[in-house]
Amino acid sequence: MTKPRPSHLTIAAIVAAPLALLAGFAWAGGWIGSPRVGGETIADALEFNAGRQAGYRRAHAKGLCFTGQFEASGKAARLSAAPQLAPGRYAVTGRFSTGGGNPFATDGRNVFHAMALQLAGPGGQIWRMAMDHVPIFPVATPQAFVALQHATRPDPATGKPDPTAMKAYLASHPETRAYQDYIAAAPLPDSFANGTYYSINAFRFVGSAGASHAVRWAFEPEAPFGALDKATLASLPTNYLFDELQGRLAKEPLRWRMIVTVAAPGDETDNATIAWPAARPRIDAGTLTIMRAEPEESGACRDITFDPTILPDGVALSDDPLLAARSAAYAASFRRRAIEAPGPSAAGKALPEGTR
Repeated sequence: MTKPRPSHLTIAAIVAAPLALLAGFAWAGGWIGSPRVGGETIADALEFNAGRQAGYRRAHAKGLCFTGQFEASGKAARLSAAPQLAPGRYAVTGRFSTGGGNPFATDGRNVFHAMALQLAGPGGQIWRMAMDHVPIFPVATPQAFVALQHATRPDPATGKPDPTAMKAYLASHPETRAYQDYIAAAPLPDSFANGTYYSINAFRFVGSAGASHAVRWAFEPEAPFGALDKATLASLPTNYLFDELQGRLAKEPLRWRMIVTVAAPGDETDNATIAWPAARPRIDAGTLTIMRAEPEESGACRDITFDPTILPDGVALSDDPLLAARSAAYAASFRRRAIEAPGPSAAGKALPEGTR
């Protein structure tokens, strides 16, 4: 008996199945489709810009650990089921740092200051944040971030980026030029203690009934603002900001208010280069208190990646493409420094017992 021959459609289906599987692998590997940027690519770009600093984070390389607590007011709990926003006190581990990949850079630079936090919650839930003292980011996409690292690589002869490369980059990235104009004109805090730190990226608060709201947040200081004289930045001691912070903490704890801003319809949630209008609703979510600072090699923050996509129930990611890229880059950085001998703390010194 002659077996029936498979139809052309059957043959096509048999052939298409493995081809589709191969295409899926190719897409996941980034070989086809629109170009995507992985964590290793971003880490490579950071090393290209600042050099390979074995044992240190590839970004925010110069830093200092701290510990404290967050006391939630409960006012943000109506928008989010996050346990850390319910009334109560939650342990905090964090890190202050300056921008760039060089752990030995001087503090006398007109660069952003950063605060990273880990808020511990009940049931093992944690909330990690990575914030800068400026409300906007210089790029909107991972691809642009990599391009920026290449364009701004300092020339060893001058210590400045190649002007030709920079001109070509800025011609196609007006958002970076806008950021440069902002950072040049804005006052630079003269202490980690008196800066406001912004989430920059948008997130979503999800309530217990499932309602979702786009939000950003900022930590606003209790300490009065003071500005560094940008004309004399180069004369500052190398570790001025870190030593000044520890001097303050030797006298008293430092505090910030967590202010949540709720987006209105039409506010962009996928572009960190654009700030929302100042008139948006604000919620005082609670108070951060920092009590103690420690050098990284002995501090609790050394092995924490402050990945902003690690979130508790009640907080979700927005459609900002930088969030997934930041997560991948932090993981790549951690993998690299995990197999390297930890670098000695480039900032901060242990304070005598009884002065914390």
